[in-house]
Amino acid sequence: MATTDNREPPESFIGKFQERWPEWGVAIAFISPGEREALEAWLALLQEFADAAWGGSQAAPGLAKLAWWQDELLGWSRGARRHPLAQHLRAQPVDWATLGHALNVLPATREGAPENIGTTLAPLAEALARAEAELAGKTVGADDAAQLVAVLLGERALRHGDADEARRVLSAWPGRRGAGSRGRRIQAELLRRRLLALADGKAPQSLAAWRALPLAWRAARG
Repeated sequence: MATTDNREPPESFIGKFQERWPEWGVAIAFISPGEREALEAWLALLQEFADAAWGGSQAAPGLAKLAWWQDELLGWSRGARRHPLAQHLRAQPVDWATLGHALNVLPATREGAPENIGTTLAPLAEALARAEAELAGKTVGADDAAQLVAVLLGERALRHGDADEARRVLSAWPGRRGAGSRGRRIQAELLRRRLLALADGKAPQSLAAWRALPLAWRAARG
């Protein structure tokens, strides 16, 4: 199943991420210039996974997209590519086959309470933690996978727009927010701020630049 036209530039998918998270127009200043392209492509890729897993009113289209993505990542591991984001990501030192297999857990997480789904998401969080460490040229930290479980649950809560779910996710949010790469720390904090708004019954919106700048600076410093 093809979901994209390979003639479409990767910037169109990165643009979708930037449109949803305009704070990155400010936050990107705290990422080394040589890392920015791959980081935004990576975050755009994760957005595609989350939309397929938890977006939309019907499960079937998303499940089909997840199956397509599994096949696509296995192709990246063999040097093949169809999706435009591969232009920025396929050659990165990531175990794409392992990540592709880890997407197997997502179909079972569409329904249910966060406290039950966190365990299901653990293998994917571990694969993502390894991938992000590889992208950043670092070793995986002891708390990285736990942080990514919280991030995945948070992304799910945003797709559902459920204040109770947001509150449950925030209640289990890791107390130490210095885990992961610099890019991961920034995005996790931006996500947490939107969850706080959702939990308070407000629409989760992007932050103004003057508020995003110090937040991103603190997250970048760990």
